[in-house]
Amino acid sequence: MPHLLRREITRPGYECRPIALGTNTDPYQPIEGRYRITRGILEVLESTSHPVTITTKSARVCDDIDILARMAERRLAAVMLSVTTLDPRLAGKMEPRASYPARRIEAIRRLSERGIPVHVSVSPVIPAINDHEIEAILEAAAAAGAVGAFSIVVRLPHEVSPIFREWLATHFPNRARRVMNHLQEMRGGKDNESRFFERYQPKGAYAAMLKARFDKASSRLGLKGRSIDLRTDLFAPPGAQLRLL
Repeated sequence: MPHLLRREITRPGYECRPIALGTNTDPYQPIEGRYRITRGILEVLESTSHPVTITTKSARVCDDIDILARMAERRLAAVMLSVTTLDPRLAGKMEPRASYPARRIEAIRRLSERGIPVHVSVSPVIPAINDHEIEAILEAAAAAGAVGAFSIVVRLPHEVSPIFREWLATHFPNRARRVMNHLQEMRGGKDNESRFFERYQPKGAYAAMLKARFDKASSRLGLKGRSIDLRTDLFAPPGAQLRLL
């Protein structure tokens, strides 16, 4: 909630670092249209010149384009938009509650036109399901104005694994074994790698091939190696001037 955020960043000794919205749960859930919680958070961050990054699969991020544009002018905001496929039918199976691919690409365009740096996340990549689209997604995002890109192969921690297997059996029964064979090859014979520094580093020939394709395409399109660099020196916590008087 915005008031909890304001209270936290007002605490004595608080150290300003970019706040990442959307690393666990998308900040633009359908209820955002009614409750505007994410917008309230952005209002607090803008009022205190606090940097923020947003990771989302929703074109609803454009509802806050006014705030994000003002923050981006001061190098205080960046957006990561996840695009998993350009095929609306596949998107309906993979992410039935998320914005359709064309709307996400249009969101990249709209945000970019307002000076907001946008990175495209080609994630999650699922072998034999959407990995053939890596280059096409990067090309569409670059054409829309994206300035950077990254990619993550699907992870299956804890209860996610049986849910994913059930999803495969329902939508891709003829490819289910092939998909799991590739994923287990990348994770040392397991569904998931839990070690912190290993979980995002899939191993094996197939993983190496996916990385090589991604690196080659992102380099060709000028998307490789573009880091997110936001300012923290502008931060002015609520009531800071009053405390100085």
